[in-house]
Amino acid sequence: MNIRPLYDRIVVKRIEEQETVRGGIIIPDSAKEKPQEGEVVAVGHGKRLEDGKIVPLEVKVGDRILFGKYSGSDIKIDGVEYLIMREDEILGVLEPAAVTA
Repeated sequence: MNIRPLYDRIVVKRIEEQETVRGGIIIPDSAKEKPQEGEVVAVGHGKRLEDGKIVPLEVKVGDRILFGKYSGSDIKIDGVEYLIMREDEILGVLEPAAVTA
Protein backbone atom coordinates (compact mmCIF):
# COMPACT_ATOMS: atom_id res chain seq x y z
CA MET A 1 0.00 0.00 0.00
CA ASN A 2 1.25 3.47 -0.85
CA ILE A 3 0.28 6.72 0.83
CA ARG A 4 0.15 10.13 -0.82
CA PRO A 5 0.12 12.99 1.69
CA LEU A 6 -2.03 16.03 1.00
CA TYR A 7 -0.89 19.63 0.65
CA ASP A 8 2.07 20.51 2.94
CA ARG A 9 2.26 17.14 4.70
CA ILE A 10 5.12 14.69 4.37
CA VAL A 11 5.60 11.01 5.25
CA VAL A 12 8.79 10.23 7.16
CA LYS A 13 10.44 6.94 8.10
CA ARG A 14 12.50 7.19 11.29
CA ILE A 15 16.20 6.37 10.98
CA GLU A 16 17.19 4.09 13.83
CA GLU A 17 20.41 5.01 15.61
CA GLN A 18 23.09 2.51 16.48
CA GLU A 19 22.70 1.03 19.97
CA THR A 20 25.19 2.59 22.35
CA VAL A 21 26.34 1.00 25.56
CA ARG A 22 27.76 3.27 28.24
CA GLY A 23 29.73 1.83 31.11
CA GLY A 24 28.67 -1.71 30.23
CA ILE A 25 24.97 -1.00 30.84
CA ILE A 26 22.61 -2.09 28.08
CA ILE A 27 19.55 0.13 27.76
CA PRO A 28 16.35 -1.85 27.05
CA ASP A 29 14.29 -0.91 23.98
CA SER A 30 11.40 0.27 26.14
CA ALA A 31 13.60 2.92 27.82
CA LYS A 32 15.16 4.27 24.61
CA GLU A 33 13.91 7.46 23.05
CA LYS A 34 12.67 7.33 19.48
CA PRO A 35 15.11 8.91 17.03
CA GLN A 36 14.39 12.43 15.89
CA GLU A 37 15.95 11.91 12.49
CA GLY A 38 14.21 10.46 9.48
CA GLU A 39 14.06 10.04 5.73
CA VAL A 40 11.30 11.61 3.66
CA VAL A 41 9.43 8.88 1.74
CA ALA A 42 6.55 10.94 0.29
CA VAL A 43 5.60 14.61 -0.01
CA GLY A 44 2.38 16.48 -0.77
CA HIS A 45 1.93 18.97 -3.59
CA GLY A 46 2.56 22.06 -1.47
CA LYS A 47 1.08 24.53 0.97
CA ARG A 48 -2.15 26.24 -0.07
CA LEU A 49 -2.11 29.97 0.60
CA GLU A 50 -5.17 32.08 1.48
CA ASP A 51 -5.45 33.29 -2.12
CA GLY A 52 -5.60 29.66 -3.36
CA LYS A 53 -2.07 29.47 -4.77
CA ILE A 54 0.00 26.39 -3.95
CA VAL A 55 3.62 26.90 -2.88
CA PRO A 56 5.80 23.80 -3.52
CA LEU A 57 7.54 22.16 -0.56
CA GLU A 58 11.28 22.60 -0.03
CA VAL A 59 11.89 19.00 1.05
CA LYS A 60 11.88 16.13 -1.42
CA VAL A 61 11.77 12.37 -1.27
CA GLY A 62 15.07 10.98 0.00
CA ASP A 63 16.00 14.00 2.17
CA ARG A 64 17.26 13.24 5.69
CA ILE A 65 15.59 15.56 8.16
CA LEU A 66 15.57 16.47 11.85
CA PHE A 67 12.25 16.98 13.60
CA GLY A 68 10.98 17.74 17.09
CA LYS A 69 10.41 15.07 19.71
CA TYR A 70 6.62 15.28 19.57
CA SER A 71 6.23 16.16 15.89
CA GLY A 72 3.79 14.44 13.58
CA SER A 73 1.37 11.55 13.94
CA ASP A 74 2.54 7.93 14.09
CA ILE A 75 1.01 5.53 11.57
CA LYS A 76 1.72 1.93 10.63
CA ILE A 77 1.46 0.68 7.04
CA ASP A 78 2.19 -2.95 6.17
CA GLY A 79 3.96 -3.39 9.52
CA VAL A 80 6.30 -0.40 9.01
CA GLU A 81 6.02 2.69 11.25
CA TYR A 82 5.95 6.12 9.65
CA LEU A 83 5.26 9.69 10.74
CA ILE A 84 2.99 12.13 8.93
CA MET A 85 3.86 15.75 9.66
CA ARG A 86 3.60 19.20 8.18
CA GLU A 87 6.65 20.72 6.54
CA ASP A 88 6.78 23.49 9.15
CA GLU A 89 7.45 20.85 11.87
CA ILE A 90 10.83 20.06 10.27
CA LEU A 91 13.77 21.58 12.13
CA GLY A 92 16.32 21.12 9.35
CA VAL A 93 17.57 19.06 6.42
CA LEU A 94 20.79 17.09 6.90
CA GLU A 95 23.17 17.47 3.99
CA PRO A 96 26.30 15.40 3.42
CA ALA A 97 29.53 17.18 4.35
CA ALA A 98 31.60 18.40 1.43
CA VAL A 99 34.84 16.53 0.95
CA THR A 100 37.85 18.82 0.60
CA ALA A 101 41.21 17.67 -0.64
